[in-house]
Amino acid sequence: MASRTAAPVTPGTWARRVLVVAYLGLLVVWPISLVVTATFEGGLDNLRAAFGDADVLFALQMTVYVATWAVVVNTVFGVGISLLLVRHDFPGKALLSALIDLPLSVSPVVVGLALLLAYGGSNGFLGPTLEGAGLQVAYAPLGIILATAFISLPLVIREIVPVLQEVGAEQEQAARSLGAGGCQTFVRITLPSMRWALVYGVVLSLARALGEFGAVKIISGNVAGQTQTATLLVEEKYQEFEQGTAYATSFLLALVAVAAIVVVAILRPREDRDGY
Repeated sequence: MASRTAAPVTPGTWARRVLVVAYLGLLVVWPISLVVTATFEGGLDNLRAAFGDADVLFALQMTVYVATWAVVVNTVFGVGISLLLVRHDFPGKALLSALIDLPLSVSPVVVGLALLLAYGGSNGFLGPTLEGAGLQVAYAPLGIILATAFISLPLVIREIVPVLQEVGAEQEQAARSLGAGGCQTFVRITLPSMRWALVYGVVLSLARALGEFGAVKIISGNVAGQTQTATLLVEEKYQEFEQGTAYATSFLLALVAVAAIVVVAILRPREDRDGY
């Protein structure tokens, strides 16, 4: 690999760097640091109060459950859709690619309402049929998982697609010409080539799933101890003037999301970081 020559640092470059750092600091770092400060303002009292609240523990468990299943769904379908978009040509390919970005452009509240109209109880289009079969979607964990998976699906796909395009299909074609089957080619050739893109997409999907609010609030019904996730609990506790518990729960959500991204950034090989 040819060595890269560092570009000279000019006053304009320094000004842009300062502007970017200031922007990120005021928009991201400073507000989150205030949540951390508020959480530990009284020592560990806020965390003790949060972990001693049965509703908080249930909401955290529900959030982990929903996020885990949403990430599993997004991983399976994300990899499949990415391979379909990159390795195959078919009518409507451009439309499918555009629809994938729909969750990023539509308000989560609209997503929740759409799912409610499709699957909700007696008023939903498929609600009576599904409930007759013993399957409840709206106001149940399944509906929360669907809403969360819908919102975070593009994050996996948009990480994998550029890597598959850059790698190309030559190695996969060579493996098939040597007698390798589809599964064997995927496991030994395709998956290793996109592993870090997949990992990073999964981490982003997890972080997004942990913090989803709008769509989940509509489809879940926000019932404490039944369908309430951590983000919904934060709003409820804050409005009920239990700010300490709200700060502690927010801190835990942010901690998990940031920690996952930092770990991936540290473990990711340097050549993969510089690759895309």
